[in-house]
Amino acid sequence: MFNLNKVNTVYLACGITDLRKSIDGLIVIVQTQLKLDPFEKALFVFCNRQMNRIKILHFDEGFWLYYFRLENSELKWPMTPDEALKINKEELKWLLMGYEVRTRSKFKPIEVRNSF
Repeated sequence: MFNLNKVNTVYLACGITDLRKSIDGLIVIVQTQLKLDPFEKALFVFCNRQMNRIKILHFDEGFWLYYFRLENSELKWPMTPDEALKINKEELKWLLMGYEVRTRSKFKPIEVRNSF
């Protein structure tokens, strides 16, 4: 069962992934390309070229591989392939519903001014 209660973090493998890979192939991507620990209490999410399928790798006493397919639309997937984007569980739900997860905020950061 897909249990998000034990998950601390969600990582999106930005860019395109060959979803013909199974658990072992995705573990290699997590370790070598993303430089992350696949045994972490996290979800590692990968997307295909057509942006209509994802695979989620999850470790919970063993590896789980979840597969999600959209029938009539595309995912709004971030395309910077060099990094893993860290998101929260709520943003993952938004992504699965077809909303865009922003890699950058549209707002400028607040600058602290000293007024002495």
